[in-house]
Amino acid sequence: MIFRLSPFRKADTFAESLAETISKRYPPVIANNPEQTVSQKRIGEILDYAFAAADLFRQENRLGMLGRAKLASAFKWRLRELGYDEEFVGMASGKLAKALT
Repeated sequence: MIFRLSPFRKADTFAESLAETISKRYPPVIANNPEQTVSQKRIGEILDYAFAAADLFRQENRLGMLGRAKLASAFKWRLRELGYDEEFVGMASGKLAKALT
């Protein structure tokens, strides 16, 4: 069986760009600061904006189950590297999973 590695590289790159898009609109400094609260509605809008591109990426690249898992994993790790807390990482990853299905 021949495995195509190119979609996995694309998935990694795309996951990083998604995380960067979110961090520009909702920086980890604000997300992790209990004094600065942002409404769940606003956070949802930011994530929906970012994940609109995820649906388009899914349609163009036919990832399959393994590709979606790779994309979600790379996205989680990038959010953690940027400094988001686990609660936000879990919520954002869940929304990404819905956008990819």
